[in-house]
Amino acid sequence: MRTNKINRRRFFFLSVLATPALVCADANWLEPQWVKIRSIKLAGNNPAHRIVHFTDIHHKGDRPYLESVVEKINRLSPDAVCFTGDLIEEARFVPETLEILQKIKSPLYGVPGNHDYWSHAKFEVIGKAFAATGGAWLMDSQVTTADGKVHITGVTCLRGKPAPLAPKANGKNIMLLHYPLMAERVAHPFDLLLAGHSHGGQVRMPFYGAFILPYWVGKYDMGMFRVPAGRLYVNPGIGWLATPIRFNCRPEITVFEI
Repeated sequence: MRTNKINRRRFFFLSVLATPALVCADANWLEPQWVKIRSIKLAGNNPAHRIVHFTDIHHKGDRPYLESVVEKINRLSPDAVCFTGDLIEEARFVPETLEILQKIKSPLYGVPGNHDYWSHAKFEVIGKAFAATGGAWLMDSQVTTADGKVHITGVTCLRGKPAPLAPKANGKNIMLLHYPLMAERVAHPFDLLLAGHSHGGQVRMPFYGAFILPYWVGKYDMGMFRVPAGRLYVNPGIGWLATPIRFNCRPEITVFEI
């Protein structure tokens, strides 16, 4: 009996010692590129459209990782792909980022994020690349998908509130915006609002949540929320800020059946 007690105590002691090392290993080497595919049904048993949402790439030259993200998106065979800002952190990475994203086999629609502005990226170049997929780079503008059934509105993050663009009749209406908190200021109802920017905090402790969040996030840190304009989904992003660490907050590609 005494030997068993010693063994149990030793096991507990070693487990306590090992936990920080395991957490560090997960946060540094496993989660940062362990992309999760999350599926959300918003249309019961008979969805008419499959929309993929991803955001916040912050491409810094890790080509194999971004290519793997594009491969995952293509395997989902979406009707449209929506991106909600922060392609890059430095303008020198724009050509490689666009070259990889143009391999997406569905129309790609997107809006700029704050880092896209800060990097002084040429938006006309980005716009041509998105248009080449059949999609659009949306600067306070609206487009309708080729089948005429989904209307996508994209707003910039320059103003304190989104441009007052109203949804269109006869079809589903999706709004793309970068800052989650701006969704509270959308003046008209949409079927779905998509945002990024938060990264989910990158490090989330169980029963507590994110330690640190960027500005213009508010309580909309990650996941699905209700705002006056409708359902808001905040994606935790593909890339990382400041340091390549994620814990309890995997990068995500979200699939909506609407």
